[in-house]
Amino acid sequence: MTNPGVGPSEVDPLKGEEGEVGGAGVSASTPPLKKKGPCGGGLRLSRLSGWRTAAFLLSLFLCLTIVFAFSFILPCPTRPQYQVTWNRTLPAAATYDFLAIELVNDDKVKDVIFTYKSSEGTEVNNTCELKGLSSPCVFVLAVDGTDGDSIWEQPLNSDLLWAQCGLGGVDGKNTSCLLAHTNTLTAISTQTGKIRWQQSSSPGVGAAVPVLSVPDLDSDGTSDIALLTPQRNQLVFLSGKTGVMLGSGVEVVGEVSSSHMLHETAKKAQYLLLQTGSGLYAEGLWNLVAKAGLRKQLKKDAEWEKRRNGSGPIMIYPSTSLQQVSSVPVASGVSHLLLMTGLGAEGDQDNGQPSGILTELLDGQSLTSRWTTNSSKLLSQPSFGYFNKDDIPDIVMEEDSGNGTKRVAILDGNTGEELWKVAMVAVPHTPAPASILTLHEYSVFMLWGEMLDNQTDSAMDKHVSNLLYPYYSDVLLQSTRPVEQIIACEVTLLERGRHAAYLLLTGPHASEGVEPEGAGSVVLTKRKMKGDVPDSRVLSVSGSVTQDNAERIKEAFQRLRFHD
Repeated sequence: MTNPGVGPSEVDPLKGEEGEVGGAGVSASTPPLKKKGPCGGGLRLSRLSGWRTAAFLLSLFLCLTIVFAFSFILPCPTRPQYQVTWNRTLPAAATYDFLAIELVNDDKVKDVIFTYKSSEGTEVNNTCELKGLSSPCVFVLAVDGTDGDSIWEQPLNSDLLWAQCGLGGVDGKNTSCLLAHTNTLTAISTQTGKIRWQQSSSPGVGAAVPVLSVPDLDSDGTSDIALLTPQRNQLVFLSGKTGVMLGSGVEVVGEVSSSHMLHETAKKAQYLLLQTGSGLYAEGLWNLVAKAGLRKQLKKDAEWEKRRNGSGPIMIYPSTSLQQVSSVPVASGVSHLLLMTGLGAEGDQDNGQPSGILTELLDGQSLTSRWTTNSSKLLSQPSFGYFNKDDIPDIVMEEDSGNGTKRVAILDGNTGEELWKVAMVAVPHTPAPASILTLHEYSVFMLWGEMLDNQTDSAMDKHVSNLLYPYYSDVLLQSTRPVEQIIACEVTLLERGRHAAYLLLTGPHASEGVEPEGAGSVVLTKRKMKGDVPDSRVLSVSGSVTQDNAERIKEAFQRLRFHD
């Protein structure tokens, strides 16, 4: 039965619509209007869904293509493959006290440059005679830091006086090595080994190291160099690109200097420091450049200029017994100056006991004394590292104790107080102490010599290395591989933040001549610092060391990570 309250449109909506339309006066012959149902526009939605599917598949295909390309087609950056140790042997040769650590090729690993004297080089047909040089001659050789293979080699005249690398270039790149002969200066490209320029009878002949890197004075886009002749105390500027003299020579002070260095103040002004018989002098690079007749405007430091008395150089430290001046690097700020002054006359040594030394640290900007301490005569240049965590480099000193012994002491860079010491056998021609910073803000120190309490029969003719880590300051890790005839030694990180290594150049010195028939050989050895740890002896500086403690200390050394 039909509900009388329900209209026809509720029973059948479609019929109701037709009735309403007809009731509006539309003729019966007019076709009924079609109404879009809930799936109205289905074709449009279907097309949109297809585009979405295509876009998804295309994105998926591109992602897979990129993953495939980076995984299999494009080569991934590979780290250099190091040899833990390598040796480069040059028979019938002699060498010089020169080792340079430079970036020679493009593998981001530091390489090694050194010089040796021989009749023939390591390459085929690379002999002195074929190059028009008298035999034997000097060869400059660059080898790869990863495996010791040759990168380039350059023969030169045999009368080599000194060599220094890392000069000139632009922003530390495209640098040169400068080599001094009796009457010639030669600049060689660090990257290719080719001669960039050679100047005979140059005003810089007779100069002493270090060679000073100075700003671009002739606007040729390359940093220039400055050379000082100690006897005349004349400073000359040379073009880093051509070797031509820039301007005229300048006399710095009216007396002979024994050492010199370039010092930068807080105002980024550079001053030439000269150690003479009457003390330590300073002269602004800006003033020297102006006196040479060059128009380059350089910075000056008003605080330093106030110390100038008239038109002469600035007297920093008056002393007639000044023996040594060293620059102490500071992580952030101006380098300090470490001065060694004799406390007695040269002949005041009785019974083999050395005379005393006054060690004083000057602030690198204000030139005021930070601290002083007494010590004995030094056997080597002071070196620096971090024995504690005050962010101030500490000072390693080798003092002559007399009777063939030495005292190695580490002084606090902030106060001058003694932090650590050990007594060792003093062997001639021993490498100076060195250090490498770790991520824990301590340095690992490399010291050379045998402890007096652990002396062996080889102590007087061989060199033994020791590792000191301040966290375990009561022990030393002594290498079981003694070395003879060390001419030069360098401790460095071969790669940024990694691969701590030391390089040893051993063999006869060039001053001794070249042995016939290969009797004397030059050997360049690279060893990874951690590679010596497993076989090292753990020696006690104070107290005793058990076997368990020794193994634990070795493990701690193996876990060390290094920092530039």
